[in-house]
Amino acid sequence: MPAKALNVLMTGAGAPGAPGIIKCLLSDPSINLLVADADPNAIGRYLHHQFIQVPMADDPQYTDKLLEICHDQKIDILLPLVTKELFPLSINKQAFELQGTKVLVSSAEAIRSSNDKSACYRFLQTKGFELPGFHIARTTEEFIHAAYELGHPQRSFCFKPSLSNGSRGFRVVSDSINESDELFKNKPFTVFITYAHALKILSSQAFPELLVTEYLPAEEYSIDCLAQNGEAKLIVPRLRTKMINGISVQGQFVNDNDIIDYCKRLISLIGLHGNIGIQLKRSASGKPLLVEVNPRVQGTIVAALGAGVNLPLLAIKQEMGLDIDPSELNVKWGTRFSRYWTEVFY
Repeated sequence: MPAKALNVLMTGAGAPGAPGIIKCLLSDPSINLLVADADPNAIGRYLHHQFIQVPMADDPQYTDKLLEICHDQKIDILLPLVTKELFPLSINKQAFELQGTKVLVSSAEAIRSSNDKSACYRFLQTKGFELPGFHIARTTEEFIHAAYELGHPQRSFCFKPSLSNGSRGFRVVSDSINESDELFKNKPFTVFITYAHALKILSSQAFPELLVTEYLPAEEYSIDCLAQNGEAKLIVPRLRTKMINGISVQGQFVNDNDIIDYCKRLISLIGLHGNIGIQLKRSASGKPLLVEVNPRVQGTIVAALGAGVNLPLLAIKQEMGLDIDPSELNVKWGTRFSRYWTEVFY
């Protein structure tokens, strides 16, 4: 890193992955890190002394406030973690750059193509990219038709809102689940729902646009990527062996050429940039297929530290045009990781 300290502003300091990303960034002494969040008690405030409260990402003054902060604090790099802020920041990248701040985010076109899950699938379909079977439902009738086309009731299927983040709104529809067992034997974090229950909920209010897909029954992977204007520089797949509330808590880094090549093509087609997250699952025949694209840092990106790569730091070095030693790209394949709770007192 350069002799001069780099001033980095990381937003989303209250996100589940924020502590790990702070850990990644503070591993380099030349990083002068500031963290920001709309919540005055965001966990990042108590993990790092330089904290700034900002408006919510959908506040009309959000971008202007960040421009002001970046100007006053002489920020070199802005690293956003919050899905809702990606598009407004992407369309204002030039305004930040004019005052000396680089924004680590993909182009507005790439963000638009990625954040809307249905639009993403439609776009990739036009490019001949291999995807799970899918339909887009805007009404109850279209949802019923999609379920039929995907093989219900013999086959399970999934749905999620076109616009959502995390695991919000995601469900696996299956009539083989035992609702009594789900209630009394499992903790209340299940993603499974019966067809009748799903229809009841979806019919009770305004119908949100849904991406309805075939259920992929085999292994699930999170892939942390470093991209430069549509060119994949590093792709690090990890098998998700245990999850809590949609967040990986155990896994293993795997050198899988099928997954790596699949992600390279996806990154190229959409034109993604910086730290990117891709979720895949294997089909019954073993093919890795897309679940979703996250055009931002993923929460479990810190796990790659244990496999020898610091992806947030690499993205910053790439953005600043700094040299990256080849050793910084060497992944220790086969590394396993576990994550667990710790406490912060304040």
